[in-house]
Amino acid sequence: MLKTVELTKRNRENGCVMLLGGFDGLHVGHLRLVECAKKYRLPIGIMTIEGAKENGNLFTFAERERIFSRHGIDFVFELPFERIRELSPEAFLQTLTEKFSPTVFVCGDDFRFGKGAVASAETIKSATRVRVEVEKLVTIDGEKVSARRIKELLEKGDVFAAARLLGEPYFLTGIVQKDRGVGRTLGFPTANIEYPQGKLPIKKGVYQTQIAVDGKTYKGITNYGARPTFGNSRVVTETHINGFSGDLYGRELTVSFTRYLRDIVAFESVEELKNQLREDIGRIRQ
Repeated sequence: MLKTVELTKRNRENGCVMLLGGFDGLHVGHLRLVECAKKYRLPIGIMTIEGAKENGNLFTFAERERIFSRHGIDFVFELPFERIRELSPEAFLQTLTEKFSPTVFVCGDDFRFGKGAVASAETIKSATRVRVEVEKLVTIDGEKVSARRIKELLEKGDVFAAARLLGEPYFLTGIVQKDRGVGRTLGFPTANIEYPQGKLPIKKGVYQTQIAVDGKTYKGITNYGARPTFGNSRVVTETHINGFSGDLYGRELTVSFTRYLRDIVAFESVEELKNQLREDIGRIRQ
């Protein structure tokens, strides 16, 4: 089970492998680092930085914990950006080595750290006795796989291309909340999840999604944005789950975005909206 470690505690292990980077989730380039770490058959720790992303994080901390655990990582430690931005390379390395006593550091060849991002893997090799494994960057279609590139794709609504870089569909996890219940009166009941504050706002629109409920995966359509047909400008995430019937209020749900279907528009009538929803559902059934 994944442990979340506080840096205020001493967490010495009988050796561990430390993954170095920002790790706003894991993409296919990061997974190469994970595979390298697994070769040592030691506990694997991963760092994640909070508060450095102007446009939000790809995943919430709780979502990141799940991703890390799913890929065999044993513990995660969160580094507040405000706390480390002024740290010298020496102080940064001292923090990690004193708290965790790592046997191996693993990072990508673009990893930089310390105030002004002046230090690299070569700094670690010269300043510590810890072994350092440096992995080459992964490229797809000639571009470096990075969180920045993934965000650019999500902000355009290209969730399919983002999934290629992530190695899985982009997802949202949250608790289903009661709302107006309008979808049910239209014949299209929805599960509504509050989009977390601090999570990257993807392009507003209607998406094809996948939803796992009680061990079964369903297709769905998810509206992320306002509901202009009803004069409601509040941004929501509401999902109609095709083929599912049941009460999900208060339950945790994960919605994975697989395809951008269309923009959100204000329909002239409720009947016109219902016709469009029927068309949307027909598309995802194909």
